[in-house]
Amino acid sequence: MAIETKSRGQRMRISSGAPGTVVVQTVVDAAPAESVRAPAQAARETLQSAVMQPALQAMKEMPDIDHEKVAMLRDALAKGELPFNANKLAGLIQRFHGEH
Repeated sequence: MAIETKSRGQRMRISSGAPGTVVVQTVVDAAPAESVRAPAQAARETLQSAVMQPALQAMKEMPDIDHEKVAMLRDALAKGELPFNANKLAGLIQRFHGEH
């Protein structure tokens, strides 16, 4: 019979030796997995933050809609310079939103 439980770097091992005796051992890991992962996670978050901050700031400074480009595309569509396939658009919308 052997039962092992894990709790924050400690393990309790219960086993039966000779008939009628039970041995209980507590084993402590040198470095619990949580404490090993924490510095690595913090380093990753710091790196990601340092890399992402300029990009996030640039995105915040951009307008939500490029009105100039929208006007240019609207004019090109009205003049027939931009091909438009309503069936293709409908198919893409259905695929994107899923057919319910």
